[in-house]
Amino acid sequence: MASGRGWLARFREGLARTREALAARLDSLRGRPLDESVFEELEESLLQADLGVRATQAVIARLRERARTGLRSEEALREVLAEILLETLGEARPLVLAPPPAAVVVLGVNGSGKTTTAGKLAHRFRQDGRKVLLAAADTFRAAAIDQLEIWAERAGVDVVRHREGADPAAVVYDAAQAARARHVDVLIVDTAGRLHTKVNLLEELRKLDRVLRRELPGSPVEELLVLDATTGQNGIAQARQFTGALPVTGLVLTKLDGTARGGVVVAIADELHLPVKLVGLGEGPDDLQPFDPRAFVDALLSP
Repeated sequence: MASGRGWLARFREGLARTREALAARLDSLRGRPLDESVFEELEESLLQADLGVRATQAVIARLRERARTGLRSEEALREVLAEILLETLGEARPLVLAPPPAAVVVLGVNGSGKTTTAGKLAHRFRQDGRKVLLAAADTFRAAAIDQLEIWAERAGVDVVRHREGADPAAVVYDAAQAARARHVDVLIVDTAGRLHTKVNLLEELRKLDRVLRRELPGSPVEELLVLDATTGQNGIAQARQFTGALPVTGLVLTKLDGTARGGVVVAIADELHLPVKLVGLGEGPDDLQPFDPRAFVDALLSP
């Protein structure tokens, strides 16, 4: 994992649009008494950063409470706000990848960056010295299979695939068998991007999960839901549906560098109590990185 300083630089760059609005508001408070107008302005800024109504109200309520017991300056306000956000986000939660063969199932709707995430994970694990296998369980789109094979070639890993339109559960079954036979460290399963409101398609994902756990008994299974950060609160609605149907273990937030609403990370942690395990800060293969809550908050609030 990158150093704290490296992470701060990466997050500062990726969160520039969010930080510009929020940090500018905090800077404007310098020298002002912390009266009700200050909290109203800060509340507006947090909402614009997409913390959501629930998380924003909780943060402001705690800041008001602290103000009653001695919060006097903009600098102190910034420090306490950082403490509150860190408490909401919790500790960093790395992927569970032992004992092998571990499985990582990549979930999400179309356009969230799901297949790209699967490919970047393969690249990352290979860089870490792990033996990786990809499973092309998005059999509804030939383009998805082709895209995954391109990523596999870049990463130097194999892909288990069937023809377009094949049963995704059959792909997962064959991939699990291959993972055991080839002594693979991590099996990454790319699933079909689908509307989270389609009950029959969610049931298909449940079937994949059952097959995987049956064929890899005792292996850890990470069910990662990929959300596009630029969709903001809509991503939370997607997450509610997926987490209600599947044992989601963590979130991957993509396109964090392309949004002025990076506060959605806090909203997700506050409402869903799911850890953000990875974030995408660019298009390159190395731009998918473990989520570091402290680096995130530093980048969000630092001048």
